[in-house]
Amino acid sequence: MNKKELYNIWKREEEVAQIQGWDFSNIEGRYDVENDLPWSYEEIVRSYLDNSKQIMDYDTGGAEFLLSLNHPYDKTAVTEGYKPNVELCKRRLLPLGINFKECSNPKNIPFEDEMFDLMINRHGEFEQDEIYRLLKKDGIFITEQVGENNERDLVQMVLPDIPKPFPNMNLTVQRKKFEEAGFKIIRAEETYRPITFYDIGAFVWFAHIIEWEFPNFSVSKCYENLLKMQDIIDKYGKVQGTIHRYLIVAQK
Repeated sequence: MNKKELYNIWKREEEVAQIQGWDFSNIEGRYDVENDLPWSYEEIVRSYLDNSKQIMDYDTGGAEFLLSLNHPYDKTAVTEGYKPNVELCKRRLLPLGINFKECSNPKNIPFEDEMFDLMINRHGEFEQDEIYRLLKKDGIFITEQVGENNERDLVQMVLPDIPKPFPNMNLTVQRKKFEEAGFKIIRAEETYRPITFYDIGAFVWFAHIIEWEFPNFSVSKCYENLLKMQDIIDKYGKVQGTIHRYLIVAQK
């Protein structure tokens, strides 16, 4: 394929890049990520579930994971702040009787003190003190987070010298914050694992969606660097970066 053909293909990927909930099916089979984490977030969450517990999924995205848990709807609360996902959650969750509330301020979650036995959060923003307020005595908070060094190698390939969007998002700093808020740490782990793209069009779609890590990314702006990434694909069949994840299970 010549450079003009590649440019046109990548521009089409950029133009169609959009997401509902947290659905990456548009690039399924064209990239791999989170296939080999040393923990299973789902298994950990399920190990703390039983039908008597009041649970809350803070910053749920499109609520796909929450619904997969099949927890009793009348004992389930949910928040989300990203406007397109807020409307999606209203359509999905309110008819089921799930207590959904819009929330974009992690310091002021619109629920009463000590309401929940279990709170979960995956890749969302939160404040430890507010989580502590909402949990019952001995309540559990489970979070899997994206670390500050996530995909920095890929970012540097297309946008050199872009600063980290979320400094201090690492296990050492965040564990200390939980302890200072009064939590007991039950489990704490951190890992770096590969993320692999098999075509640059998939990467373009991804970078456009993950705009907080790839600010002002565009095919036109990053074209020459994308061509260098294409050279890597041509030589090795893939281009690889590194994800940064950490897990904390904390008890009030």
